[in-house]
Amino acid sequence: MIKTDILIIGAGPTGLFTVFEAGLLKLKTHLIDALPQPGGQLAEIYPKKPIYDIPGFPEINAGDLVDNLMEQIKSFEPGFTLGERAETIEKIEDDTFVVTTNRGTKHSAPVIAIAGGLGSFEPRKPPIDNIEDYEDKGVAYIIRDPEVYRNKRVVIAGGGDSALDWSIYLADIASEVYLVHRRNEFRGALDSVEKVAELSKLGKIELVTEAEVKELHGTNSLEAVTIKHLKNGESHIETDYFIPLFGLSPKLGPIANWGLEIEKNAIKVDNSYDYQTNIPGIYAIGDVNTYKGKLKLILSGFHEAAVMCQSAYQRINPGKRYVMKYTTVSGINGFDGTKKEAKKEVVKAII
Repeated sequence: MIKTDILIIGAGPTGLFTVFEAGLLKLKTHLIDALPQPGGQLAEIYPKKPIYDIPGFPEINAGDLVDNLMEQIKSFEPGFTLGERAETIEKIEDDTFVVTTNRGTKHSAPVIAIAGGLGSFEPRKPPIDNIEDYEDKGVAYIIRDPEVYRNKRVVIAGGGDSALDWSIYLADIASEVYLVHRRNEFRGALDSVEKVAELSKLGKIELVTEAEVKELHGTNSLEAVTIKHLKNGESHIETDYFIPLFGLSPKLGPIANWGLEIEKNAIKVDNSYDYQTNIPGIYAIGDVNTYKGKLKLILSGFHEAAVMCQSAYQRINPGKRYVMKYTTVSGINGFDGTKKEAKKEVVKAII
């Protein structure tokens, strides 16, 4: 059983910033996310895309924002359960909650902060009849451990950043890398497109454009794919892995069955006070919540996280008064013993 003060469901930017706000209040945090790394959509879907509306940053790449948030919260030592989806919740006699993941990992906390963004992300699967027969037998929708593909033949499908970036990465690991896309044009970072073109000329990536993977073949595991060329018939490629990277589809997932008040696939909260749901002790912040005037912006999630943590502190420490101080005054005391504070003013008489 993993025990913490605030259990945060969702390790996107709002969830990560919640760690910082909770840390200022001396509250420990643990995060659950179905994705294999922190950052949510920013890390999984568009790490190289610029964001223009983060205060203090005229422009910052999504991946860099995640890196900055991780650096900001490092001294508060959050725990992570990654690659697992929060599945069930149970309220027990001591007024705490137990959340169990799809892999059976149990977490206990008096406060739950749902910061799931647009929900749990599920891969967009290509319309191939027997694709589910090969899942975990050669078909993967997310690359968790690149070493799995060392000296293997890999077919990647997609035309965005994920497909480009992983093709580049695996070019030095896999024995063969095919990148299949139904168009000639790729929608990704310019440097990634240029790098793929360069690796293609060097023979490290086989580009197959204006084409789609239509059939999968193999007895006990994937052995080959059939590719339909939009202009020139079909071809057959022997491969060990097929990785379609067509993005992720957000769904509220099992959270929708937790007894929370749902409106248009979002969780209704009390925004007049603390972003608490209809179940005391469970809060929803960031894009996963809804209320009158809601703006689905990262900076809105940051604000909601700060307000929510103040309420969580009172729930965890009933009757205890907390006097909020600006970090310029109080500094930051990390759980790892580190301390950040402004230099003290020197008081000196002038005679």
